[in-house]
Amino acid sequence: MKRDFVGYGRHTPDPRWPDGARIAVNFVLNVEEGSEPSVQDGEGFTENNLTEAAARAQIPRGRDLAAEGMFEYGSRAGFWRILRAFEERKLPLTFFACALALERNRPIAEAIRDSGMDICSHGWRWVKHYEMDEAEERSQIARAVASFKATTGMTPEGWYCRYGPSVNTRRLVAEHGGFLYDSDYYGDELPHWVTVQGNPHLVVPYTMTTNDARHFGAATTSDDWFHFCRDHFDVLYAEGAVGRPVMMSVGLHSRITGQPARAAGLHRLLDHMAAKPGVWITRRIDIARHWVQTHPYPGRGLNE
Repeated sequence: MKRDFVGYGRHTPDPRWPDGARIAVNFVLNVEEGSEPSVQDGEGFTENNLTEAAARAQIPRGRDLAAEGMFEYGSRAGFWRILRAFEERKLPLTFFACALALERNRPIAEAIRDSGMDICSHGWRWVKHYEMDEAEERSQIARAVASFKATTGMTPEGWYCRYGPSVNTRRLVAEHGGFLYDSDYYGDELPHWVTVQGNPHLVVPYTMTTNDARHFGAATTSDDWFHFCRDHFDVLYAEGAVGRPVMMSVGLHSRITGQPARAAGLHRLLDHMAAKPGVWITRRIDIARHWVQTHPYPGRGLNE
């Protein structure tokens, strides 16, 4: 994949967000629990990344029942707490869902199906695509799409890998077809077009910055995380008032923000944003569709 250090440069395009919004905000809830590496699924160890056990490496091989329980908290309790926070405020979000996680939790699959919110495929499982060979990755992309159709009746129009893609991912996603965009990119604040094997492909960037994974780094309280995300939002909101509107992504995990002490920070952030005029809190698919309509493929792009 070729690298582009320039992007839009000094003069970013006006995204022309609906109703002249100064910023578009997309909240993402990662639904991964039940699809992570595990002894039961053949990895020989229990995943503990993005849990309270992360970095402790208490049990490097074999089953870690404590870490298993931390993942199960996300699907048993945390998911529902986060979903309620959005439903009570009548605000949308996007699910970055792993297909196997929904197969193993039909109530969550049904809730997503009935929510009116969108799915972006987070893969068949919460595993590292950059460690796969091309044939395996192609198979997992197809398996994920088929699974989502079976569990939710929905076909995901977006794709996002765990952490980062392989050098083949974007080409394989485009080859599979049916995807409007991928979010395997952290290098911008607006969507942009690329050309993949001669065809247009939309990239809707994501971020690791305003992500609740920060709770396992510098942010130790809900206020820490809220203040950090609020400052990020406030700067972009002010820039949007002077002709530089962009988008902001906020990443959540059921096993992290689903904990009550951390959910408090989410509540503060939602209420802070919702109280401001000119804020478009929306689904990721709506941002992608808006970009296609208002900034259609120009017939050129970064060749992949």
